[in-house]
Amino acid sequence: MTPQRHALISGAGIAGTALTLRLAAYGWRSTVVERAPRRRDEGQNIDVRGAARDVLRRMDLEDAVRAAGTREAGFRVVGDGGRAVAEFPVIAGDGDGPTAELEILRGELSRVLLEATGPEVEVRFGTTVTDVDDRGDRARVALDDGSTVAADLVVVAEGLRSRTRDRLLGGATVRETGMYLAYLTIPRLPTDDPWWSWHHLPGSRGVHLRPDNLGTTRAMLTFLSGVRGLETLAPGDVRTLLHRTFADAGWEAPRILRELDDAPMYFDAVGQVRAPRWSSGRVVLLGDSAHCPSPLGGGGTSLALIGAYVLAGELARTPGDTAGALARYERLLRPAAEAAQRLPPLTLANPRTAAGIRVLHTAARAAASPAGRALGGLLTGRITPAVNAFVLPDVPAPPGAAASSRPPTTTR
Repeated sequence: MTPQRHALISGAGIAGTALTLRLAAYGWRSTVVERAPRRRDEGQNIDVRGAARDVLRRMDLEDAVRAAGTREAGFRVVGDGGRAVAEFPVIAGDGDGPTAELEILRGELSRVLLEATGPEVEVRFGTTVTDVDDRGDRARVALDDGSTVAADLVVVAEGLRSRTRDRLLGGATVRETGMYLAYLTIPRLPTDDPWWSWHHLPGSRGVHLRPDNLGTTRAMLTFLSGVRGLETLAPGDVRTLLHRTFADAGWEAPRILRELDDAPMYFDAVGQVRAPRWSSGRVVLLGDSAHCPSPLGGGGTSLALIGAYVLAGELARTPGDTAGALARYERLLRPAAEAAQRLPPLTLANPRTAAGIRVLHTAARAAASPAGRALGGLLTGRITPAVNAFVLPDVPAPPGAAASSRPPTTTR
């Protein structure tokens, strides 16, 4: 009897948890370790598009994700005084506008995936990988709680600034874009609506409001800067920085700044991962650890789901050839990941001057007009072409669930 294969997955985010579900369908057992002391329920609105929706269908999770969605109505450019300059309603199905049909909070998607895991998955919070010995029949993974886990596969799914990736594989770099994002959760007001609203300010600054499904409102403060390393500041210093950066801002900025000292907040520099290789031996990178495209171009969440599906399928295709499976996974996914990382100049959507903002508003009005929508939009364009164009490979059907691996009847 073939012994049950075991995966050690570092990172309980979207990519890692999705992989546990796909591996479980093929009979694997997984141990998931997560540095955080609990499931991370903070985070921004994310979307699921294109082939990633097919992944959710094949995992029987599309309805659960839809039920937990934010129900965002669309994207709106807001001018002075809160005046709507242009609106782009959500398009049903796989429309490729700024707001997807499946919009969900990162924490909510994480919850849905974790709740779907079964007894074949063990999750250890507050735990990290300290070392991996990949010699012998199985890898020996040392954890900071003093335990050691024997694994047939070691997956690093920790995100953009993964320490485990840098320690085990090396060679990966983070390309800093110069943009900083502050995500906040603030009390919902009766005047808040279900639209993603974006107000531009000179100096490549932005103020955003987005709906959620939890009775609060998500706010974002964004700015471009030539100074690197601001994400390493202490929380109090970050709040001082944001107060000073947006002190002269109008629209909803004063409201957000009033909540700033007490609101749950996540602040980071926006970057992209460039990894020359995604695997070595039994160790493999997954999701943002391998190919973070940044939230600016979108597609990170969808690529994480797609990557989990492809990786599990390739491992199931050749159970005795892990190295070959990991190589095929990278060969299939890397072109889409690299395409998702191609961003236009950030100042196009984040003008430095008032004149640049007026030009952007003119373009937004044109894109939102009937003629602009017929042409695909000047601003909306194709948001995530790599994700929408990706075709899921044929993979072995999980035992007893052949239908879940066949292409769905719905079309994009």
